Amino acid sequence: MTQTEIFQYIQADSLLSASLWVNIALAGLSILLFVYMGRNIEDPRAQLIFVATLMVPLVSISSYTGLISGITVGFLEMPAGHALAGQEVFTPWGRYLTWALSTPMILIALGLLAGTNMTKLFTAVTADIGMCITGLAAALTTSSYMLRWVWYIISCAFFVVVLYILLAEWAQDAEIAGTAEIFNTLKVLTVVLWIGYPVFWALGAEGFAVLDVAITSWAYSGMDIIAKYLFAFLLLRWVVENERTVAKMASGLGAASGGGAAPADD
Repeated sequence: MTQTEIFQYIQADSLLSASLWVNIALAGLSILLFVYMGRNIEDPRAQLIFVATLMVPLVSISSYTGLISGITVGFLEMPAGHALAGQEVFTPWGRYLTWALSTPMILIALGLLAGTNMTKLFTAVTADIGMCITGLAAALTTSSYMLRWVWYIISCAFFVVVLYILLAEWAQDAEIAGTAEIFNTLKVLTVVLWIGYPVFWALGAEGFAVLDVAITSWAYSGMDIIAKYLFAFLLLRWVVENERTVAKMASGLGAASGGGAAPADD
């Protein structure tokens, strides 16, 4: 199908197109709101959290515009063994590009909030990117149904690394940094919603095909709205109201876990 035909296909399905347009609208509003909220932030660490937070809706509005335009979507013939074997299935593979660029920003903001060190932050971000890229491989593999699930398992393994760092390592760092209350709120929000992505992948057309494309698209969009825009709003509001707390953390990474002084290597 040509790009024009794909665009027309999306517009003809009101449920599918609405799931994309809603995200574009909310991302645009979020950008304007976050710029206004962060206009007076002066502390360098708080500014870095703000920039990472602002990048989330900026990436999303670009990505969802690509999806609605038909640039980053396609139709793939499902392999033998799949519930829709032999059929061409609408595949919005551009979502994985969104996640590969936006979720690292979420982790950078959370890592800075927790006062983690460079090693933990690097590990979390690279594992997260690995999770997104191998998820993309799972969605694009048409040579073998089994290999789709192999890629899926590899992606989930990367996800386990991210979950461990969030739940164990950064939770301890946040206690030392004095940001545990807001960090724990954002941690729970992030973990619960991020678990939903592999679940809906398995239930959607890419996995067992229990849910149709439009329903799966709304599930992803709904999780994006909460895990990105609501997350970013809660984080930025706290930073604006508690900039002095953020400023008391020593400059650089590893400030909190180093007992008030950043390690030389970081």
